[in-house]
Amino acid sequence: MGGEDLESRGSKGRAGYAGRIAYNTDLLKFKEKRWTSWLIPMFVIANVAVFVVVMFVNNCPEKPKVSGNCVGKFLGRFSFQPLRENPLLGPSSSTLEKLGGLEWYKVVHGHEGWRLVTCMWLHAGVLHLLANMLSLVFIGIRLEQQFGFVRIAIIYLISGFGGSILSALFLRSSISVGASGALFGLLGAMLSELITNWTIYSNKFAALVTLVVIIAINLAVGLLPHVDNYAHIGGFLTGFFLGFVLLVRPQFGWLERNNLPPASRKKSKYNAFQYILWLIAVVLLIAG
Repeated sequence: MGGEDLESRGSKGRAGYAGRIAYNTDLLKFKEKRWTSWLIPMFVIANVAVFVVVMFVNNCPEKPKVSGNCVGKFLGRFSFQPLRENPLLGPSSSTLEKLGGLEWYKVVHGHEGWRLVTCMWLHAGVLHLLANMLSLVFIGIRLEQQFGFVRIAIIYLISGFGGSILSALFLRSSISVGASGALFGLLGAMLSELITNWTIYSNKFAALVTLVVIIAINLAVGLLPHVDNYAHIGGFLTGFFLGFVLLVRPQFGWLERNNLPPASRKKSKYNAFQYILWLIAVVLLIAG
């Protein structure tokens, strides 16, 4: 009887200990989901506000009518350029250039490097703005809830800059604007986060295939006229490498092992391949 009681107590103790570990794990997951997304909504508001300012400065009714009448005349000075000039319902190219659109000649020969940053806050029209902002909300809010605003802000801004650099290198015949480079940076970061945190996902291949399909579709859209795919590719590569650096999670089971006695604890909460990917990504980011 005494042995059975002792065994019973041991079983209950182990069960209680396992329950505490499960509780700690669930608590950690719960805390990860407690991030409140405010940065992405602020980015959306900022982009919309900038577009309103651009349309105010554009003032279509006061421009010479060379390709038709303004669209949406009831909007007054906020009306859009004729559809022949801008089918995306937006301002003229000259207004976008004046307010910071990316133009290769002015960046390289005019020493206006600030355009590499300002262009990512401008949009060619309502349709362009709507597509980018819906994508930003869909992609960005989940990432911010999981990883916090600091890391997502770094990825968004640096990816947008990386997209602008590649666009300036290869697109020399037109003006480039839009947050597409930054958005593709978030997509790239999602892919690298999936790779480097592979062990913590249950449906690994389904998640990978879904993400790759989304990326492929968006890159295919970049082949359409008037869409800057160089910014997409530059932003994606930048975000992809940043994801390995900033979005690394502890390996599967580290929290549970960390609650064990000291002799059984795992010394490092990251796998060797996570360190290797981190180092390679840092080197490629600096080289890039």
